[in-house]
Amino acid sequence: MKIVLAYSGGLDTSIILAWLKQNYDAEIIAFCADIGQGEELDGLKDKALRTGAAKCVIEDLREEFARDFIFPMFQAGAISEGQYFLGTSIARPLIAKRMVEIARAESAEAIAHGATGKGNDQVRFEPSAAAVAPELKVIAPWRDQKFRRQFPGRAEMIAFANENKIAVEASVSKPYSMDRNLLHISFESGMLEDPWFDASGPEARDMYKLSVSPEDAPNEAEYIELHFEAGNCTFVAAGGASSREPGPSRTGSSGVAGVPPSKMSPLEIMQTLNKLGGKHGIGRVDLVENRFVGMKGRGVYETPGGAILYFAHRQMEALTMDREMMQLRDGLIPKYSALVYNGFWFSPEREALQALVTESQRDVTGVVRLKLYKGNIIVAGRKSAKSLYDPAIATMEGEGAEKYNQSDATGFIRLNALRLKVRAAMKGKSTRD
Repeated sequence: MKIVLAYSGGLDTSIILAWLKQNYDAEIIAFCADIGQGEELDGLKDKALRTGAAKCVIEDLREEFARDFIFPMFQAGAISEGQYFLGTSIARPLIAKRMVEIARAESAEAIAHGATGKGNDQVRFEPSAAAVAPELKVIAPWRDQKFRRQFPGRAEMIAFANENKIAVEASVSKPYSMDRNLLHISFESGMLEDPWFDASGPEARDMYKLSVSPEDAPNEAEYIELHFEAGNCTFVAAGGASSREPGPSRTGSSGVAGVPPSKMSPLEIMQTLNKLGGKHGIGRVDLVENRFVGMKGRGVYETPGGAILYFAHRQMEALTMDREMMQLRDGLIPKYSALVYNGFWFSPEREALQALVTESQRDVTGVVRLKLYKGNIIVAGRKSAKSLYDPAIATMEGEGAEKYNQSDATGFIRLNALRLKVRAAMKGKSTRD
């Protein structure tokens, strides 16, 4: 039997790899999607083989992740429960898609993952896999009572790892789990299971990987510019510290009137924004969220680049997007976000919503200037050749009657107040009766 395991090299999947080999007498193919884990991938292949894998496949999917998953989601303005940028959620469909493709190429009978039976990831992996390869069997050890009896907690898993000489970063003294990709890092379990625990305090100082704390960020603000075309960021100009002038390009030359000298790939955009956001302590979120399985869970997230991209995109939309189109799209954000969070990226309804989003972004083109300072993202300007903002209409100076006659508002107000007058008259009549 062949099993393709979604493998990260962390505590759970390292233990699961050895456990699958022992309990299924199977050939384990470890698959790791490089979606921005950075140095976590160093030595991963050797580690998987030492742990018992027959083969380890590591593929660089960072560009595909940024282009086909992160960017479309940010075009939609998706955010869960007003805070979470869906960093873990959006990575799972890509991992599942590639994992089942490898399973087919290797003639494997099953795929396996390390998602727990209490979390969201099991629901994200399995519907995604079912949408692409419904014939494959799915093995979820955390839902196997035999596995849970052997490993009732992380202490037992760490002990097993030590006994079997499996190197893992987690320890009993630092038991929280971590999941990293190009969009964010998530932390959960261990000390974080207490919602009163201060994840911004000194006890958690060494936990963070992508960002400094706002207290330790530079004392001087930095200006950056994000260029957008049809709702997607195409260029980031950085380096304008304490300046209201456009920042220099990455080649050191300034663009002409807001036109970037070149374009950057989605991967380059995310890498650049992560570095800038992390430097200024941006994008940390401490959230008690509602999991799809019905319980509440506490997670701490670092999303420095995503926080900047989300904010800038919204500023660009404010200048260029029609009011009714924006309200229509905004009304769909909770549904779109829930589909991503709950694992239905490959569902027909998400694809239909994406088509509407793409149309809504047609004119979201221009430049947004931001100021980054100690955990804050502050808008410092926006401009677009497709701007719907007309100073001649909006101005408070002069009449401007040729574009907006203030007298027209009288009838507008009277008609909109009509239903309120009728209702008030009815209430007054009822009181008298």
